Amino acid sequence: MWMYLGLLAALFLGLHNLCKKHAVRNNEVYGVLLGTITAGFLVLLPLYLGSRWFPSYFKEANLFVYQISLQTHLLIVIKALIMATSWVLAYQALKHLPITIVTPIRSAGPFFTFLGAMLIYQERPNPYQWIGFFIIILSVFLYSQIGKKEGIIFKSNKWIYAIIAATFLGASSGLYDKYLVQTVNLNPPTLQFWFCTYTMLIVGLIVLIKYRSTLGEKLQFDWRWSIPLVGVLLQFADYFYFKALQDPEALIMLLSAIKRSQLLIAVLLGGVLFKEQNKRKKLVPLFGILLGVFLILYSG
Repeated sequence: MWMYLGLLAALFLGLHNLCKKHAVRNNEVYGVLLGTITAGFLVLLPLYLGSRWFPSYFKEANLFVYQISLQTHLLIVIKALIMATSWVLAYQALKHLPITIVTPIRSAGPFFTFLGAMLIYQERPNPYQWIGFFIIILSVFLYSQIGKKEGIIFKSNKWIYAIIAATFLGASSGLYDKYLVQTVNLNPPTLQFWFCTYTMLIVGLIVLIKYRSTLGEKLQFDWRWSIPLVGVLLQFADYFYFKALQDPEALIMLLSAIKRSQLLIAVLLGGVLFKEQNKRKKLVPLFGILLGVFLILYSG
């Protein structure tokens, strides 16, 4: 069951990435990020209020937001700091790079998760899973060669390093999620609400500092329909992802790989909608990434 929940998370993540590309294109990144997180918070706020006013109903619906200890709040703040940094880097990179380059680099996230799952949670891969992950890494390298034809030199482009750092931090957060859900026993609505609240405060502080430092300069921020939609889609994706993690049999390395099926939406539809270059050539490494995901999912 947890694998199907992972596929649902991948579906919403793919749509989320498309909307995110539309939202940040020629737009002020920090304003977009704050708008998306605030939209997600507004989606979750009724769950928190409903849990206080109608606890029985929300418990039955598995949407109850529990009261948590100060120590648990601090654990969630750590996750918020990790992801806020990851998102800031990812949004900046997405603004300056084609989605068909950004998305495959992000697909390397399962490799970092894969290593962490072995070292921290003692998850043990079989030979086919090893092969699958190395196929994914090789495919990402092939994308870097295609990126050069679009004027993107990986060694000297700072946005490439930004998206790699964002990917590493995102993978670290994924490993941390398993601890929060399975060890701390946080249910999805509780984790989502407080995580979104603290992330909104952190990003809001960043936006305030940036606004004060650029006082008198015109910030190129345009409100678009895709901004709140990014936040809403992300909350749906996170809900199904955290529900999958609640299963004691769920393997974070495999769940992380399943989420990479979002590439079908982000690369194929994104390449068409945003009219990016070399779409046909990118199908080859895309196939490699999907083959790697297939080997991981169906081995054993």
